[in-house]
Amino acid sequence: MLCERPAVKYAFIKKNKQDWPVAFQCWVFSVSRSGYYRWCQLGETQRNKSNQQLDSDIIELFEHHKGRYGSPRITKALKDNNQCVNHKRVAKRMVALGLRAKQAKKFKATTDSKHDLPIADNLLQQDFHANKPNEKWVGDITYIWTTQGWLYLAIFIDVFSRQVIGWSMARRINKGLVYDALLMAP
Repeated sequence: MLCERPAVKYAFIKKNKQDWPVAFQCWVFSVSRSGYYRWCQLGETQRNKSNQQLDSDIIELFEHHKGRYGSPRITKALKDNNQCVNHKRVAKRMVALGLRAKQAKKFKATTDSKHDLPIADNLLQQDFHANKPNEKWVGDITYIWTTQGWLYLAIFIDVFSRQVIGWSMARRINKGLVYDALLMAP
């Protein structure tokens, strides 16, 4: 009780003012009598109304910016709309609402084109015409988002029928990924 915020202490004092004097309770809880009486005059309702309005403004701004704004940016946006708010109060209200800004993810390079490894010759020379099945195959590797996270997909297609003849998925891109896709092909 001694570590609670003043509004909790004031509510306790108000509830128990028949049993103990207000001045004594204020001294015990280390709060000022004038603060208690002001709290009684204004009541908790005015602060609640103010918080409800602030909460709706915060939620609106948070959703408008797709969850990317944290308390400093929302405070600035509220001040730009001529609302006098403190960044600490906005942060406190966001915690109470369970709002947390999304962190921007760092760019991660997935390919390294500056390497000294051998590069295979382009045997097709952009000629994607085949006269019979299994005459020409083409393949590619890409990455896709799944419920398990990012996965790499290696795929081979028959140029004649444009059917997938082999594919493989893995968490890491390596020669085993391509090898497994080739093993699936007829």
